[in-house]
Amino acid sequence: MKLNNITKVAVCMSLLATVGCTDNFEDINTNNNGITPELFQQDFNHIKGGFAPIFNNIQTITSQLEWQYQLQQGLNSDIWSGYMATPTAFGGSNNTTYNLNDNWNGFIWSIAYSNVMYNAYNIEQLSKGKYDQFYALALILKVEGMHRITDTFGPIIYSKYGTTDATIEYDSQQDVYNKMFTELDIAVAELTKRVDSGDDGTASFGKTDLSGYGGKFEQWIKFANTLRLRLAMRVVKVDPALAKIQAEKAIAQKFGVMKTNADLFQIKSPVNTNPIATISGSWLDIRMGADMESILGGYNDPRIGTYFDTSTQFPGQYKGVRTGIEITAKGDHQDFSGIGAVVRSKNIVLMTTAEAYFLRAEGALRGWNMDGDAKSLYELGITTSFDQRGASGAAVYITDNVKLPKAYVDPNFPVNNYAPVNNVTIAWDAAATNEVKLQKIITQKWIAGFPEGQEAWSDYRRTGYPKLFPVIKNTSGGKITTEFGVRRINFVQSEISLNKGGVDSGIAKLNGPDTGGTRLWWDTTAPNF
Repeated sequence: MKLNNITKVAVCMSLLATVGCTDNFEDINTNNNGITPELFQQDFNHIKGGFAPIFNNIQTITSQLEWQYQLQQGLNSDIWSGYMATPTAFGGSNNTTYNLNDNWNGFIWSIAYSNVMYNAYNIEQLSKGKYDQFYALALILKVEGMHRITDTFGPIIYSKYGTTDATIEYDSQQDVYNKMFTELDIAVAELTKRVDSGDDGTASFGKTDLSGYGGKFEQWIKFANTLRLRLAMRVVKVDPALAKIQAEKAIAQKFGVMKTNADLFQIKSPVNTNPIATISGSWLDIRMGADMESILGGYNDPRIGTYFDTSTQFPGQYKGVRTGIEITAKGDHQDFSGIGAVVRSKNIVLMTTAEAYFLRAEGALRGWNMDGDAKSLYELGITTSFDQRGASGAAVYITDNVKLPKAYVDPNFPVNNYAPVNNVTIAWDAAATNEVKLQKIITQKWIAGFPEGQEAWSDYRRTGYPKLFPVIKNTSGGKITTEFGVRRINFVQSEISLNKGGVDSGIAKLNGPDTGGTRLWWDTTAPNF
């Protein structure tokens, strides 16, 4: 079988943990264990085997590979979202100071293609037209895993994946989004048909499902609809008509979107762990972000104790680290607040039900049919988040129209101090402008979504909210402005080496240079309203 470069790299990455990467691809794929294809295909194992690598690598959660998560997300979107910061200098000039590190950022691409895209493609080849329930589930997982990649790089390899061409052309981000909407159409229609026929999915997918849904197709449909709603809102400034159509389609579908915390989408691996637990608890490489201290602390938000531990240097206090500062020694900030035990649990939440309510609140604010008004949906988002985290006091919290984010104070280095920037209260204000109402919605959505930095970073780029502290130290050489921050990550070195023509096609569709300061298709300078 002839393999193109990206497919061969994907195969090698998938096999690396067990056999190492080699040019002897056919030898690797020769069965020497006496297991016949017929035996292997019992209970669809030849198809189902591809799901676990997808589940476990949307965010890498494999034990002993926590460093991969750190490079895949921990040292980029988790930090640029304002959620977290690192006390570690890592050489002093890197992603945290806007000097994008190609050696780090290449893992975002390689992990996704080696695990998500590769296995989703294989499942499609084995199941489409034969066992379409698995094809549908693979499509949903592919969209969940790969929208993160297009939202990081812009144009990516998508529709051309799996070809044997020497040069693999990149799709524009607009084309990727349109294809993802179509794929969600296919998946939802197929699973709905099966539920209507009496097949709930538990028998065929229950043992394979690592989401906590137990294989139930109805739950997967709700997730797919909410994912559609997320993607619809992403494109609202560049294509408002498409955004409205897709958002209202998600709400109108017979099973609708997530409405209870039982619906949230998470990964519940029986063997792997949460990499944040190791990176924060053992390595001391990640700490509470200064923006989280400012906003949660200013609001006296009861969720703060589930998100973070108090500082060991300043007992009883929650202390965050500002991103983009001069770091002399790790010990200067490593004893600030680490990540809390609830967040460090083995359940990796990738989409909360609270997010669904906040998406609907924004849609209602824009005049769309979201089966509710903006105020009610906004408040349901907050109370749902409180319930998810086991926090009390939501009823009082949502009426508070006094508390504001507080100034950030670095007790060790006052040069890092900064006045509060995200100046909105919590309570809904019917008399406020749509801009202020949006800022409230996105701020609470940001709080509720912790620690999923990829989505928070995307919201920040799209809306400008919540307002975040600027970096002090910008080492991008003018490629990224301090005012607007990192808008994307430049294309990876492995692709430049192996698929230069493809990269060139991607750059041509960027509408700007291949730098971290170039905005994505949906990230326009247009106003929010």
